Amino acid sequence: MPSLGAITFLVHDYDEAIAFFTGALGFTLVEDTPQVADKRWVTVAPRGSDGTRLLLARAVTDEQRAHVGRQGGGRVFLFLQTDDFAGDHARMREHGVHFREEPRHEAYGTVVVFEDLYGNGWDLIQPA
Repeated sequence: MPSLGAITFLVHDYDEAIAFFTGALGFTLVEDTPQVADKRWVTVAPRGSDGTRLLLARAVTDEQRAHVGRQGGGRVFLFLQTDDFAGDHARMREHGVHFREEPRHEAYGTVVVFEDLYGNGWDLIQPA
């Protein structure tokens, strides 16, 4: 059965993106392999996840750089599920993550919208 292995996530700098994802979001650095010249194959995933990874791809053209932080076209772009909303929310606040709102309780669970280091919108969700 096919599965979605990775999603390209445009970044300005590999190391600053790795620091954000592993520090503020608690992700695991899965792979960081040098390629040609200054290109690297960098993947991160939520801790304990064996599913889809984010491929951190350094933007190198003007068009790519223009899309860093706008990958969802202004909408929430990615949805990060957790089984420890309070713990993850607290860690993210300690790392200076910008939240667009206060956490709220919906029929589907507890949710809050936050921004990554480039301004892309994400939902942090603990399902009901």
